[in-house]
Amino acid sequence: MANLIDFLQHQNLVWQGTENAPASRQVYETVSTGFDDLDKLLHGGLPSQGVVDIQSQIGIGELRLLLPYLRKQTRMCAVIHPPALINAHALFHQGVDTGQFLVIRPNSPQEALWAAEQCLKSGACSSVLLWHGDLEVHQVKRLQLAAQTGQGLICLMRSCITQLASLPVSLSLKLLPHALGLKVQVTKRRGGWAKPDFVLDMSSNWPELTAQLKPSRGADIVTFERALQQANR
Repeated sequence: MANLIDFLQHQNLVWQGTENAPASRQVYETVSTGFDDLDKLLHGGLPSQGVVDIQSQIGIGELRLLLPYLRKQTRMCAVIHPPALINAHALFHQGVDTGQFLVIRPNSPQEALWAAEQCLKSGACSSVLLWHGDLEVHQVKRLQLAAQTGQGLICLMRSCITQLASLPVSLSLKLLPHALGLKVQVTKRRGGWAKPDFVLDMSSNWPELTAQLKPSRGADIVTFERALQQANR
């Protein structure tokens, strides 16, 4: 029975329901998101390899969330089926090496998945950004295996989600717009509970894209420390 559970956990088909699980089953390599509060909430940051599901409306700052991570990448980043043209000039001025960006515009969702899998398995890409809709469990498992083979990370950028089934991903985030940046909900994290919503303040990074407002009494801005206190009650 123990071997079966270990196998299912390795396939991301079993999720721990407590933070008190054995350390060997909780710890996995992470890489910083570039936002200290988010790193603390995620116990280190994004997984160094695997599949991250990011559910978000288009254009609310979902790429800004990933920019600090993308700046540090030494291998290629494949951008597959983006909903709009990628502004290379803006990326360059944000410190991103645009020479390492590969933009792929497939003709169908099937071609997009095939391209993502090949980019990951090749080992040439440290990260893949894939815009896609609903996905089947077996499709995500193939991407997970390809990411492990090439030691890379794929971020599924999804909007207008209709499926109800949970996907076997390493991390799942839901993003909502907020005056100070983004409201982030961690709906799944390997080795632990989902986390309460919190506001990721981006005003110091991009003041021109955020409202310079002081939170009033009763506002829904929750400090990181308070969010942890609420989660541990």
